[in-house]
Amino acid sequence: MRGWWRDLTDLVLPAECGGCGRMRAVLCPRCRTALSGTPPRRVRPDPEPAGLPPVHAAAPYADEVRAALLAHKERGVLALTPPLGEALAAAVRAGLLAAGSGVGGLDGSPGPVLLVPVPSARRAVRRRGHDPARRIALAAAGELRRTGTLARVAALLRQRHAVADQAGLDARQRLDNLAGALAVAPGGGRLLCGGGPVVLVDDLMTTGASLTEAARALRAAESWRGPDTYGMARSPVYPSAAGEGREERKTGPVKAGPNGGGDAIREAICAAVVAASPDSFENKPELTENLRRCR
Repeated sequence: MRGWWRDLTDLVLPAECGGCGRMRAVLCPRCRTALSGTPPRRVRPDPEPAGLPPVHAAAPYADEVRAALLAHKERGVLALTPPLGEALAAAVRAGLLAAGSGVGGLDGSPGPVLLVPVPSARRAVRRRGHDPARRIALAAAGELRRTGTLARVAALLRQRHAVADQAGLDARQRLDNLAGALAVAPGGGRLLCGGGPVVLVDDLMTTGASLTEAARALRAAESWRGPDTYGMARSPVYPSAAGEGREERKTGPVKAGPNGGGDAIREAICAAVVAASPDSFENKPELTENLRRCR
């Protein structure tokens, strides 16, 4: 009962700013600026895992943004869901724009943008009492729809087996720990082929291991049609391109050149997160200046 009352009062009368804790507000103006005051950017962890889709992040994981994400994730401050969802929606738009996706769907297709959250471990969901990434994804989908972009959340990914706690693991160990851990739920492959672009979403990216494994699971699910039918339909994960065939199917997707030419399979899946490690942002000098101004 006490937990229910705390959640209710957090929604109606937040006791403090989720970022700095200084005032009675969900997020004070300064912390909102730290979260959403600059356009989302492409982020690349170093080392960048093979198979990681293009990722855009709304803000660096530092200071007020880090505090807000931890308050939402670990303390269940649900009043932070809307601003975090708005930040994620901005990162989704940036990823779609970079991928050349239309507002309603990929290359004019009618399907909505499909937001696929990276699932938390079951034990973590039980401990926290909620799934933070899915909650933020739902808020982001609502914000996208409010601003004219068709969007829906599809919680397609499931954990096939338990994995070790990622804390304390380096980038290589995280990749090994998560390898093969995710799979698309039965029937999910058909939903992926509904015509709209697919965007993996999460609250945070550090090494990129979770997003890489999630992308692998989506690519594997796309193969439900089999090699003989691959060139007959367009998929948001691997849209059809000139010259693709069985041999290319066997060797996996190949990134197209800057002009999209050649016989390469152009991968349309992308990813978006609320925050990422500060050193993973492109245009680092500009980012540093923006962080200085926010402070």
